[in-house]
Amino acid sequence: MQVAIVSTDGINVDEHFGRAERFLIYEIEGENQILLAIRVVGPLSEGDRGHDFNSDRFAEIADKLSGCRRVYCTRIGEKPAAELRNLGIEPVVSDGPIARITV
Repeated sequence: MQVAIVSTDGINVDEHFGRAERFLIYEIEGENQILLAIRVVGPLSEGDRGHDFNSDRFAEIADKLSGCRRVYCTRIGEKPAAELRNLGIEPVVSDGPIARITV
């Protein structure tokens, strides 16, 4: 299964979806993980907690997540989570080592 992981250090799931500047794209089968790509994005969040949902920025991010069935992040807002689900991508709130992720 292809998944996207929000990570600043390449070792841990350690960032909010809206702050992501890159997504690590993995193919994961059981305990086997293969890093396929690192996809750079502009963050969805504008830094203001009350910011409006930016559909243009989200569309750019969604394009980079094409082919992924899950996104692992430490937090995600309700609107982006719902939009991901509409695309068939399940947001998973998680933190800790990427190596622990299994599907």
